[in-house]
Amino acid sequence: MTKIEKLEHEVQQLDREELAAFREWFRAYDADAWDKQIETDAKAGKLRGFLKEIDASVDREEDRL
Repeated sequence: MTKIEKLEHEVQQLDREELAAFREWFRAYDADAWDKQIETDAKAGKLRGFLKEIDASVDREEDRL
């Protein structure tokens, strides 16, 4: 049995209150991991191209107005 399968089994055993608490914990855990990844990517310069695309898109939209 893989780790994921074990986790799936354990989650299926939770009652409603435990599942709600787990869901909230996981949401916060996942959001924190996402924030850390964005921060790491930003420091590495991985977002520069994306930000340039956004700036160009905003400029094009302003030109249309």
